[in-house]
Amino acid sequence: MKPARIARRWRALRNSLTALACATVITLTGQPVTGVAEAAPTAPPKLKPGKRCDEMYGVRNVPTGRLPQGDASRAVDRWDTYDYTNPGLQFDGLAPTQAELDAAGTDYKKYDHSDPRRVYARFNAQQRWKSFSDYLTKVYIPNQGYDARGKAFMAKVVREMGLTGPDWICEKEFYFTDPDTGERHLRRLDAYNKRSREIVEVKSNGSPDAREKPADRAWARNRGWSSYKYTYVFAENQTRDARNFMKELKDSAGRDTLGRDRVRAYDYQSHHKGVPPKGTENGPYRANGTTMSPGNGTSTGSRGSGNQVINQSPPNPQTLKEQLDRLGRTGQRSLMNRGLGGIDFTTLDLRYIGKGKGGEGLDYAFSAKTVEDEYAAGWGGQDKGNLISDAFFTWLALDPSTFWVNLNPDEPNRVIDADFGTTDAGRVLLEADLELKHDIFKAMDPQTDAGRDFMNALPKRDGFPCWAGFRYWIEPETAVVREQDGGIHILDTPLKLSTVPQETTTQPPGGKGCDLTEAETQQSDRALDRHITPLVEEKVNSGDYYADLRRVYTARVAAEWVRQNASDMPAEYRTIINSNDVKRWPLRAPHEKWTGKQVWDRYYKAFTEGTFTYEWSNGQDVYVYTVGGVDFSKQPKSNMNPVRFRTEQRYKPRTVGYAVDTIADDPHKAGYLMFGGNSAGHSEGGTPAPTPPPSTTPAPTPTPTGTGKPDPTPTPSAPPTSQAPAPTAPPGPQDPDGDLADTGSDTPVGLIVGIAVAAIAAGGALVWWRRRKVDTES
Repeated sequence: MKPARIARRWRALRNSLTALACATVITLTGQPVTGVAEAAPTAPPKLKPGKRCDEMYGVRNVPTGRLPQGDASRAVDRWDTYDYTNPGLQFDGLAPTQAELDAAGTDYKKYDHSDPRRVYARFNAQQRWKSFSDYLTKVYIPNQGYDARGKAFMAKVVREMGLTGPDWICEKEFYFTDPDTGERHLRRLDAYNKRSREIVEVKSNGSPDAREKPADRAWARNRGWSSYKYTYVFAENQTRDARNFMKELKDSAGRDTLGRDRVRAYDYQSHHKGVPPKGTENGPYRANGTTMSPGNGTSTGSRGSGNQVINQSPPNPQTLKEQLDRLGRTGQRSLMNRGLGGIDFTTLDLRYIGKGKGGEGLDYAFSAKTVEDEYAAGWGGQDKGNLISDAFFTWLALDPSTFWVNLNPDEPNRVIDADFGTTDAGRVLLEADLELKHDIFKAMDPQTDAGRDFMNALPKRDGFPCWAGFRYWIEPETAVVREQDGGIHILDTPLKLSTVPQETTTQPPGGKGCDLTEAETQQSDRALDRHITPLVEEKVNSGDYYADLRRVYTARVAAEWVRQNASDMPAEYRTIINSNDVKRWPLRAPHEKWTGKQVWDRYYKAFTEGTFTYEWSNGQDVYVYTVGGVDFSKQPKSNMNPVRFRTEQRYKPRTVGYAVDTIADDPHKAGYLMFGGNSAGHSEGGTPAPTPPPSTTPAPTPTPTGTGKPDPTPTPSAPPTSQAPAPTAPPGPQDPDGDLADTGSDTPVGLIVGIAVAAIAAGGALVWWRRRKVDTES
């Protein structure tokens, strides 16, 4: 190549590099570049520095405490409640007309917070809820109190755990960077201590907030925070989600230099109690319920946590699922009191009734089991609550001589007392009486082990089993109650089965049975008691079908205590006793048209035509056995002395006191809650409950958490005759074992008048068998 041409190319290359260098300088120095649009960089938001916890929550003169060094639970002696103001509660009885809703429009901001039209407009503005009542109880009221509830519990933790002094800072913000993804998550910490390198997250329920989980996961993985410890404080029992999340964080965060988990969980067990704004406790928009309240005379209706929980319960599983899906698994769902669907109402039962504070109304408390799978239970609370309440007043209003049902094939016109038959209590008794028959039949089936053992134990004729016709009835096993401080704790009401041979004129199918001697009759009765009774008795005490029967019986115990103490009861209850007027507590939907005769007809068909057939062969012939019928009766008694009560149920009075106002965990029955109210509408401040004394040591020492057989030959009450049983005079104090409640007090209280005659039901129905030969030739 010629030198001149080479020189020209070098000059061109030099000029190009110079131009490129200039362009690069211009670009890097932020000068505009032709054809390139560039946005100004956005500054990260300024992190909030937080504030001293004691100053933020007004905590004074409390020394700094020490956090537990591992998972821990507050001692049961220190379980308590705390109050917070929920503005939404002033509207808990709102029931607008469609015209009122339409007139309110959707611009809720133009209405004052005390104006119900603000609530109507907020309902109109949202699209997800079609029922105003559901929106009010499941969204509006919980939302209104959520922030206040969280702050009230946080203030309590700051004060009682000693998160005080200049080093404890609340609501300080940080970015936690996830080392696996590089993502930064903004996190506002409830409490932070740089000096001791501790973080505290406080939850007024039993579950972490799903929106905060990514940030906490990032913290646990980030080695830059490895010198810090993280303590979750839960006010309520941890949910399954919480337990799983705690395990996840522990596994990610690992242990400190002393081998202890860097993530800890502290179960605080403090029950929240929302109260309406001062001055609105009995305002025009608050409505009371009818649960356990007679609604007559001076009664204003009941109010309390029990009413709220029961009334929030949807009527069926489908509605529950729709509402849970609508609330979602985060956000509004977490605001619910214990979580919508978190209570198994099939276990609902009445466990306390007593005089209210200041003598106004009666306090009451229910018990029910919690559930982990919120979709699996939680519906039907209103139906169960109404049944208990209606049964309670039925037992009060009617004379005990009417408490009988009678499934006797010889007596179609004497099935149930006329007044008793118009109530759900009477319906439950008679339906359970019929159901008992089916369970007996199933237990006798020789295809089962128990049925085969039963058949083998019976007297035989030509190799075939024989047994006598018999009555089967249910009666209470020893009930356990305790009368104390103007009320009665209903601790346990087990039921047992009894049987006795008996005949009827009406004959079942299949021809004549065996003619048994007296000894053979007793032999067959003992075989029943040994092989069949225990199986059926277990169903009666724990089976789903008999749950309503157990509920109305417990209500019977409570009602009879009120009856026996009538002179100390509010006037509105005294006027009901023995009034024979149950018009206020009729059969509820869908049973409005139910009659006892319908049940007798079903029973008679089963008795005369047979319900179950069993085949039995002696090796040559085959016989078919046909059975049918049932009987039901009871005779209860009770006993618990003060020493045993204080030993076994030490915290029951305090828990009942809490339950009048809020939902309280039962320390004596794991997995169960208690919740109730006051029949005169005074739930805010019902039965006074002992309050743990203020601690001078802000951080209390935590409690670490670690990794009758029925008489085989009972003497039954006489079967009903053509007249209703006459009441029996109550036994005197000198015979405390003859009634329901020798409560263990110095003066036994006769709890159930006339109970020996017919406490729940007295019937003359029988279980019969007949056999016929089967033609085995083809």
